Amino acid sequence: MQKKKLVIYAGFIWCMAFAAITFYWANGGMLGVRSLGGVIYEKALSGDENFLSIVRLTGVVKMFGGFFLLLLLRDWPEPMRKVLYYLSLAGGVCLFLYGLANFTTLILDCFAVLNLELEEYSFKWRLLFWEPFWMLGGILFILSAKGFRGK
Repeated sequence: MQKKKLVIYAGFIWCMAFAAITFYWANGGMLGVRSLGGVIYEKALSGDENFLSIVRLTGVVKMFGGFFLLLLLRDWPEPMRKVLYYLSLAGGVCLFLYGLANFTTLILDCFAVLNLELEEYSFKWRLLFWEPFWMLGGILFILSAKGFRGK
């Protein structure tokens, strides 16, 4: 299988895995929620239905992100190719920057520049897993866009 397709499939799997855990949390699952910490953890514990509706919506967005990446497996006429390329590139940049911004705020908290008031457990999970996970998704979208453009 071509390397370009592998990256697209990896991005698809990333999106679907992320969507699956999001739907699990949105429907009351608590395994792993503590790793997010802060207000998100508190809202999940309270079972706030408005909050859980937003979580469900983010699950749908993550799922559609995966299906969007599958569009990059087909050949498209040039105007559509450009649209798909720039959308996937922009999505990747946004995902990466989101993770990087959160990672940076966590580092600033380490040096007492910020006070995030996260418990140590969730702080470590966010620093070592969640924020790099967001950045990985961004990289997969960017690489998928680059591979799609180079077809």
